[in-house]
Amino acid sequence: MFGALRVRNFRLYVSANLISQVGTWMQRIGQDWLVLQLSGDSGVALGITTALQFGPTLLFSFYGGVLADRYDKRRVLVLTQVVMGVLALALGLLVTTDGIALWHVYVFAAALGVVASLDTPARQSFVSEMVGPEYLANAVSLNSTAFNAARLIGPAVAGAIIAVSGGSTAPAFLVNAASFGFTIASLLGMRAGELRPSTRVARAGGQLRAALVYTRQHPDLQLAMLLAFTIGTFGFNSQITIALMAREVFGLGAGAFGLLSTCYAIGSLSGALLSTRRSARPLQRFLIVSAVVFGVLLVISGLMGNYYAFAVMLVPTGAAALVFSVACNSFVQLGVEPQMRGRILALYFMAFMGGTPVGAPMIGWVSERFGAPWGLIGGGLVCIVVAAGAGAVLSRGRGVRVEVHVVPPSVQLHVAAAMGSVPAQAPPERVAGLAEEADGEVPGEQVAGGPAR
Repeated sequence: MFGALRVRNFRLYVSANLISQVGTWMQRIGQDWLVLQLSGDSGVALGITTALQFGPTLLFSFYGGVLADRYDKRRVLVLTQVVMGVLALALGLLVTTDGIALWHVYVFAAALGVVASLDTPARQSFVSEMVGPEYLANAVSLNSTAFNAARLIGPAVAGAIIAVSGGSTAPAFLVNAASFGFTIASLLGMRAGELRPSTRVARAGGQLRAALVYTRQHPDLQLAMLLAFTIGTFGFNSQITIALMAREVFGLGAGAFGLLSTCYAIGSLSGALLSTRRSARPLQRFLIVSAVVFGVLLVISGLMGNYYAFAVMLVPTGAAALVFSVACNSFVQLGVEPQMRGRILALYFMAFMGGTPVGAPMIGWVSERFGAPWGLIGGGLVCIVVAAGAGAVLSRGRGVRVEVHVVPPSVQLHVAAAMGSVPAQAPPERVAGLAEEADGEVPGEQVAGGPAR
C-alpha cells in the first residue's frame, strides 16, 4: 500500500503536499461560505464562483500540458505555488479589512483557476518523474490519499475557525497562504539526481494537434475522458450541493457544513486507501461500473431528509467518487508514452474539470429552483445514464454476464472478447497492457463491494 514512500523525493513531496492541501480545503470552505454571506445564500452565485474557478481549465490547461512537456516541471511548480500563495494572502487581507465584495471573490476565483490550470498538468505528470513506472499507480493513489486526508481535516478546521472568528473567513485564507511554503520548500529540497525526467519536447508547431490525434487513435483514452467529463460536470459538485443542503434543508451553520464535508472526506480517504492496492492499469469496465455506483449513491444521498442519514450516506458516496477518480487517473497515466504525458493529462483534466463552468451553475440553478436535494439527484441520474450507455456500447458484440453475490457482498462483471474484433495499433511498450484490455475476460474481478484487482 505504501511502496512509493520508499522514494525519498516522493516522501518529501507528499508530506508537504498534505499540509498544503489542508490549507487549500480551508480556503475552499471559506470561499464558499464567503459567497453565501455576500450573496444572501444564492446557489447561482455559488455556482458562478465555481465556474469561474474551473472555467480557465478549458482555456489554459492544454497550454499547461505543453509547458509540462517542454520545461522543467519542478521549476514550473515552484512558480505556480508562489503565485497561488500570493492570491490567497491578498484575498485574506481584503476580508480582514472589510473591503471585500462579491465581485472580488469572482476575480480571485478566476485568477486562481488560471494558475491552477497551468499547475495541474505539471503536478500530475511530475509524479512519474519522482517514482518511475514501477510505483506510478501506487504513487497516484497515495497522492489522492494525501489530498483526501486533507479534505478530512481542512473543512472541519475551517468550519471551526470561521465559527470561532464570529463568521469571518479571513483566517482560512491566511492559513492557506502560509501552507504553500511547505510545498515550495519540499520542491527545492529534492535531490535532482534521483529524479527521472522524461525527454523534454522541443518547441515546435503542432504539439497540441499531436495530442488530439494521439487521443483519437486510442479509444480507451476517449472512454476515460467521456466518463471524466460526465462525472466531473454533474457529479463532483459537493462544494455546492453539501453547502446548500446544510443551509436550506437542515438550516445549519458553518460548523455543520464543515462536518458534512468531513464525512464526505472520510469516504474519499477510504476510497483512496483502497485504491493503493492497485498496481496495474484498471480495466475499462471497472471505470464504467464505478461511475454507475457513484451515480446511484448520489441519488440515494439526495433522498436523505435527515441530517444524520445524509451525513452517513456521504461516506460511501465519497468513497465511490475517489475509487473512480483514482482509477481513471491511473488508467490515463499508465496508457500514454512519457513524452506525451503532460499534454494528454492536460486534455484529461480539461475533460474532468472543463465541464464545471456549465455543470456548477446548472446544479446551483436546479438546487435553487427545485430544492437542494435535486442537485444531487439530477447529477446522479446523468452519471448513471451516460456510464450505462458507454457500457452498452463497449459490450456490443460481446458476451456480458453480471453476477451478484450476497455473501460476501460483491458484483462481478464478465465480458467476453468481441467476435472478429481487430485490436488497435499500439507502441510495443503498450502491447501487453492493451492485450489485457482487448481480452476483457478476467474471471472473478471484484468491481464493487469487494477488493479490486
